[in-house]
Amino acid sequence: MPRVAIVSKPQKPELEGILAELLAWLDAHGYEPVLDKTSANYLHQPIYTDRENLPLSKPDLVIVLGGDGTLLSASRAFAKTGTPILSVNLGSLGFLTEVPLTELYNTLAGWCEGCCEVDVRGMLRVGLLRKGKVAQQWDVLNDVVLSKGTIARIGEFVVEVDGDMVARFRADGVIVSTPTGSTAYNLAANGPIVMPAVNATIVTPICPHLLTIRPIVVPGDYEIRLHVEGAADQTFLTIDGQEAVELTKGDQIQCQRSPYTVNLVRLGQHGLFKVLRSKLKWGQR
Repeated sequence: MPRVAIVSKPQKPELEGILAELLAWLDAHGYEPVLDKTSANYLHQPIYTDRENLPLSKPDLVIVLGGDGTLLSASRAFAKTGTPILSVNLGSLGFLTEVPLTELYNTLAGWCEGCCEVDVRGMLRVGLLRKGKVAQQWDVLNDVVLSKGTIARIGEFVVEVDGDMVARFRADGVIVSTPTGSTAYNLAANGPIVMPAVNATIVTPICPHLLTIRPIVVPGDYEIRLHVEGAADQTFLTIDGQEAVELTKGDQIQCQRSPYTVNLVRLGQHGLFKVLRSKLKWGQR
């Protein structure tokens, strides 16, 4: 029996009814559901699979019920599998979770019939280099942020691209984002919007001390390295806005294109500009 993994956003009481209806639909169509802990809690079921272990069940499809944050978490969990993800927007904005709840079953039926499109999104591989070795590694969909954690303190950061020194500057932090992540923190920091199909990486300083420091877009195949000059006290690396690691003196951050992608199921291509117009009222007076 084919399997469908379900990942849900916490603190959404309406999901109790939504999940019960979804499980009935899956059962009627011959699919075995595999629930993460949050989904199981809504249904008061004792059987669940921890989110990081869901890929071991080898599902044919992942259904994400929530917002962009829930999708980012699921994307990292399934980064190495290439499993298609159907993301349903229950959040407030939903740049990535484009499928509204009203289209869930039409999209599911389309996927079952093989007539859905798959929107392939590139990921960024990020390594924390400590004493010359990779201490931790992540594959991220949106971005990584290097920043000082103390209040009203700025740091001195160094950026290198493919071994070439780019700049040393003081700022609140640095964002390295994928084109998918260009409409997230990068956009709020006055970085450029880059279409998801472009093979590129965006480096954006956060509130730099000099007006001459500006965001840059580099080829996606280039390696980017970041580190903090001087002591790295209370400097943090944040992964997709959800995981944080405190750095120590001498740590470097290595960013390069990941070999993995996130495959988003769409009933039809909505397009970046349509999303910008509908979600951010882009171009409206």
